[in-house]
Amino acid sequence: MTLNLIEDPWIAVRCRDGSRRTITPWQMALPEIVAPDWHRPDFDIACLELLIGLVFLADPPADVTDWKRRRSADPARLRERLAAFAPAFNLLGEGPCFLQDFAPLEGAARPVDTLFIDSAGESAVGKNSDVMMHRDRYDSLDLPMAAMALYTLQDFAPAGGAGIRTSMRGGGPLVTLLDPREGQGSLWDLIWANVPCGQPGRAEDLPWMRPTRVSDTGQQSLPPEGALFAPEAFFGQPRRLRLVAEGDRVSGVIQRKHGTNYALWKHPLSPYYRMKPGTEWLPKHPRAGRFGYRNWLGIIAEQKKDDLSELALCLRDWNGRQGGGSVIVAGWAMDNMKPRDFILSVQPVLDLVDEGWMRLAALIEAAEAAALALRGALEPVLAAGEAREAERETFFAQTEARFLTHLDMIRAGGDPAANWLADLRTQAMGQFEKLAFAGIETRETDRMQEIFEQWKFLGLAFAGYGKQGKAIFDALNLPLPEKKKGKAA
Repeated sequence: MTLNLIEDPWIAVRCRDGSRRTITPWQMALPEIVAPDWHRPDFDIACLELLIGLVFLADPPADVTDWKRRRSADPARLRERLAAFAPAFNLLGEGPCFLQDFAPLEGAARPVDTLFIDSAGESAVGKNSDVMMHRDRYDSLDLPMAAMALYTLQDFAPAGGAGIRTSMRGGGPLVTLLDPREGQGSLWDLIWANVPCGQPGRAEDLPWMRPTRVSDTGQQSLPPEGALFAPEAFFGQPRRLRLVAEGDRVSGVIQRKHGTNYALWKHPLSPYYRMKPGTEWLPKHPRAGRFGYRNWLGIIAEQKKDDLSELALCLRDWNGRQGGGSVIVAGWAMDNMKPRDFILSVQPVLDLVDEGWMRLAALIEAAEAAALALRGALEPVLAAGEAREAERETFFAQTEARFLTHLDMIRAGGDPAANWLADLRTQAMGQFEKLAFAGIETRETDRMQEIFEQWKFLGLAFAGYGKQGKAIFDALNLPLPEKKKGKAA
């Protein structure tokens, strides 16, 4: 038995009425379908990327005008265009198989847990160090689950040791997706909002339809000359894998080293950065913890025009297409080979004019400076490391509601710099006092003196004094206090 990922129903989705069903890819265009529903957030995000990639492969808009003209779903057309790619999308069989090595691989099969990013590797199991990971969860997988796990791994592949390649965007890339839906929008609305303009691809150009570009000597695969990206951007194949099946279940995975080693490719659904102008663009990656306004710059908000940061193409294109909606931010936060957290957050679309972008960046940069001032002031209260970093995170969480209020003022053409300074001071001083002054009478005298000194210096920072005060005021473009002249001799 096999599964054809174009012709057969295999994608788990949720419908508008709350029911769950399994669809073929062309049915993403049906109005009652609203979201993937794999019961794993990383699968759901990867599934969205897969569906966007299929449309880009088979029937992308030629330009923005074509995108607007074809915005309404056309299930019959999509079904017809996808059908031509069906021979390239068999999960199992003797010939080329979806996202698997072109040649059959020989050797012992590894457990199917190998396909899951949050599964423990052999080293972690041997050392019993898999505290935040899982082991021995699955004896086998049904074919749809195996297909989705395979795509998710190839799409987000983390480091896996010597010769085990990461995804086209490195291990655990950051994904940003436009979601234009309000009210009763369908899955198609989200998919179509993120499909890049271009020309249809060809089945023979997919990486599993040709001998694998083995990278045992370190050679790298570059994007086609003159192309910003190609359909392979959605179907990269960094891992050399072959699924092993028993009947209608996948029971193991054969893996070899030195799969395709990608360089200079750009994925349209991820933001990028570089160290200095003229150097290579690098994909951004999420950090563990809550994603909030402190993380906006370079991900959903434009940074200063320094040519060092670039929003995902889907976000840069969006204002030209329509504007409005929200941004889904997601991705595995990795510590080399170890998954730390899967980030999933919904943030607003920011449609600002140039001056608005500058004011927004100023608020975020000032908050960063204020949070650093608070963290430093807490030195005599909390040990360095996680405890003080947790307070820094609390500072951002507690100021987010006020930040969003000021964002509305920026959208209306106002400048909330002075009000934001007051908000930052209120939160930082209140947070410090709650931690430092509770039970202070029981502390040693020298420690009490240190606490009062830090409290004084923190207050002075929000008046513009000292290195940290200068950083806060400079970010907000506020005048520093005049220096008092010394007494005459």
